[in-house]
Amino acid sequence: MPTPNDGRTGARIREQRKLAHLSQRELAARIPYSYSLLNQVECGARPASDAFVTAVATALGIDPSRLQGPLHATDMQHGRLVTLVRPIREALDLYDLDPEPMTDRPVGELVADADRICQQVRATHLRAAARELPAVISALTRAARTAPTTSTWQALASTYRTAHDIALKTGFPDLAVVALDRMGWAAERASDPCLAAIRQYKRALGHAQSGQDLGRRLVDAGHALVAGESSREALAVAGQLHLGASAVAARAGNGDAVAQHITAARDLARRVGGEAREVHWLSFGQMNVSLHEMGAAITMRQYDDALRQARTMKLPAVTLTSRRARFLVDRAMVEMETGHTDAALRHLVEARRAAPEQTRYHPRTCETVTGLLHSARRTPDSLGHMAAWIGL
Repeated sequence: MPTPNDGRTGARIREQRKLAHLSQRELAARIPYSYSLLNQVECGARPASDAFVTAVATALGIDPSRLQGPLHATDMQHGRLVTLVRPIREALDLYDLDPEPMTDRPVGELVADADRICQQVRATHLRAAARELPAVISALTRAARTAPTTSTWQALASTYRTAHDIALKTGFPDLAVVALDRMGWAAERASDPCLAAIRQYKRALGHAQSGQDLGRRLVDAGHALVAGESSREALAVAGQLHLGASAVAARAGNGDAVAQHITAARDLARRVGGEAREVHWLSFGQMNVSLHEMGAAITMRQYDDALRQARTMKLPAVTLTSRRARFLVDRAMVEMETGHTDAALRHLVEARRAAPEQTRYHPRTCETVTGLLHSARRTPDSLGHMAAWIGL
């Protein structure tokens, strides 16, 4: 009986064969195995022996690990990312240690740095932000522990949130969880209910795939923190929590709950009036609601609805780069799933041009490129280049 890994290996063989511009019969002619066996391995009906994998890899001129390795990034890419985020891990572990002597920087300067690094992430300059972040976390940790003020704790919570975003965008969910724990620790000391509620929103998204109940409870906890508040900040945070709840409900396939949360978010967006970009970089507004509605349709595999929404959506020129690139990747997946392969590849190329770092590590980029490789009779050079770029 085939195992899940057999299907993955077969899929990788098919991808690499297409990248080499070979048909199944052409590849079968280069290996000491039959065309029938190759066909069955590629579709996951037969297991791929080590000897078979080695023969295919030799024929394709690649290392056998390429046919059995991870689907999201090459080992070399992953190693570079591990090195990049290691200082962030170390900075997150400083929170309960006595501060070492160092040159104190003005708190106002540190707060400005924290906001600037958050802006870098929204502009998808992930590596630059990751390199600067540890030093700012360390300096703010020292400032918060030696001369605590509300603004210092708020800024520290913001840097932890930025660490979470970088970790998720580069594929380190374990580090993202640690960063959220630190964010809660700092937000509590800042006595800032909105920051604490944003943390619950982020936690809910992290549990979106594990079932609706836990995610719903986290969103409810976030709403409780801002209940009764009528400031623009609190309304924007409450609206973002509804968007998080819509994502959780979509994972559970609960269309009615998705519709209820989208409707509630639209009502709050009208009350907020315009995009609330100044509220902790949430950028909550009507466009954000529409993007989440499309995202929920994709999650529930309602691709025709998602395509209709995507084709009527016009992102303003001032849209954050991270959001624009995410929309382009999502639209590429929808176009691919509805059979518009040329449009899908075009949107992926556009996303890469807008935000190369974010696009390369986004899981839907890999899903879309893999889908395009499987559906293509012949692999266009542009698709081959895209596949090589993301590490397939």
